[in-house]
Amino acid sequence: MARQEMTSIIYDKKGRVLSIGKNSYTKTHTLQAKHSAKVGTPERIFMHSECNAVVKCKALHKAYRIKVFRYGKNGKALLAKPCAACMSLISETPIEVIEWTVTE
Repeated sequence: MARQEMTSIIYDKKGRVLSIGKNSYTKTHTLQAKHSAKVGTPERIFMHSECNAVVKCKALHKAYRIKVFRYGKNGKALLAKPCAACMSLISETPIEVIEWTVTE
């Protein structure tokens, strides 16, 4: 299976970038592990871009929107809908709007 690079960007209500997160196939985080276990996928502990963006966000109380992106090598958008663990994590933040790329 080819590894994909995912990017998540958290914005405030005015559209200002609060944080940018990338996925990792080597780093883990307790928050990722918590939500993966919560939704029944405890083996999926490696850092997802959504979790990375939340962890890095210094003004999470201002977070309003998260956009999740994934593009193929040919530059075409690919599906980047957050997984169940990431949706669980996002639901515990002030984020109200969740957007993601879809396959072109």
